[in-house]
Amino acid sequence: MGPERFEGPVKRSVTIAGHETSISLEPMFWEALERTAKELNVPVNALVARIDALRIEASSPPNLTSALRLWLFDRAANG
Repeated sequence: MGPERFEGPVKRSVTIAGHETSISLEPMFWEALERTAKELNVPVNALVARIDALRIEASSPPNLTSALRLWLFDRAANG
């Protein structure tokens, strides 16, 4: 990974259960989220909502941004 991959977070709006919220993720995480949504044939908003639902079920839920990063990392690590 070259130094050009070390980019700061980019804020984007997503809609979860009819409510718009802002999420700040580094570009590589946005790319991974978009790629995964495409692989699963769902819109990015739907994938974020799915991850959010899992997050809420956790005994000590992290914030949504952390949950997205953790979910993407786990998916990459465990296929």
